[in-house]
Amino acid sequence: MTGRRPARRAAGPRAAPGARVAPGKRVRGKRAGLRIAIFGGTFDPPHFGHLALAEWARVELALDRVCFVPAGTPPHKRGGATTAARHRLAMTRLAIAGNPSFRVSAVECRREGPSYSIDTVRAFARAHPGAKLHLLMGADMYATFATWREPEAIARAAKLVVALRPGSRRSGGGRVTWLANPGLDVSSSALRARAARGRSLRYLVPDAVARYIARHRLYGGSRA
Repeated sequence: MTGRRPARRAAGPRAAPGARVAPGKRVRGKRAGLRIAIFGGTFDPPHFGHLALAEWARVELALDRVCFVPAGTPPHKRGGATTAARHRLAMTRLAIAGNPSFRVSAVECRREGPSYSIDTVRAFARAHPGAKLHLLMGADMYATFATWREPEAIARAAKLVVALRPGSRRSGGGRVTWLANPGLDVSSSALRARAARGRSLRYLVPDAVARYIARHRLYGGSRA
């Protein structure tokens, strides 16, 4: 052994102050925060309108991930029938297959009692420290936002992202990002009624979702 100290390895280049860092990359040992959108709903069933909105938001807001969160017990639908959570989870997983930026979270389906958005946002904040959270919703849901549980706390924890619908008006000032998305007039309730009459759901939902609905006869229609 010699008494000479081994040469130090040259340090890699450091990001300049204020330089934009690609999401998920490390700078000086720290990981840049992910940009995550939380997209909640009953997804009963999930359809191409949901997928198109999620992809539009992903591109327009440069999101790393869009997390679909099927509701367990929706507070606004306590008196109405909702398809079992296991079926809605399964359909949503089938719907997003093939898009590596989409995820499905069962956080609300595992939770006992009503599914409140504030609890979901806080769960995501705990699971993804440092992430920049966005809460994605339609203009119809945003119209009722003031009646939600702890709306101000939600707005502080996540950026509100609202999709335009025909006839909807922008409001909410700087705390809301409005998407300039094309309007796709597709609703889950209309698709359930269509399936109940035995009508085709092709080109309205992904083929795998249509097959799942038919196989399990979820909405009272035939297997055809």
